[in-house]
Amino acid sequence: MKILVAGMGNELRGDDAFGVAVAKILASRDMGTEVTVREYGIGGIHMVQDLMTGYDALLIIDAVRRGSKAGTIHLLEPEVPTLDAMPLHIKRDYLADMHWAEPARAMVLAKALGVLPPRVLVLGCQPEDVEELTMNLTERVSNSIPRALLVLEEALARLRAPLPQTVG
Repeated sequence: MKILVAGMGNELRGDDAFGVAVAKILASRDMGTEVTVREYGIGGIHMVQDLMTGYDALLIIDAVRRGSKAGTIHLLEPEVPTLDAMPLHIKRDYLADMHWAEPARAMVLAKALGVLPPRVLVLGCQPEDVEELTMNLTERVSNSIPRALLVLEEALARLRAPLPQTVG
């Protein structure tokens, strides 16, 4: 099983860099031969290009706005829409510049190209501040990283588990 762990976010926008910060920690750890950790920042197209080499699962780490308390860790199973379901004018706007694509847009493109793995999870942290031009995480988000690393281990175990068999 090949798993891509993708650290996403803008390092110049405070808590938006959560995914990049966690990916940097993971890059210094032995994650096993089946896990590849990459730091993509705001270049979602690079993630799609890596997915084209073939992965069985994808774990995106990013700041996510869920309306919870800053620093709250969320493990989400995203629903990725298909491009076919979008009207043409929406599709054009949605895919206008994929070089700076956020994870949601990158996943839509990966799905359209047939390279999105069947298993995708998002490990997210509720940001406190993503508007200020700073290269530092807020204290609440920074303090959430140890919890995020524990949840990440749970997420990897979930991705490694066999897919349930469908009867039909």
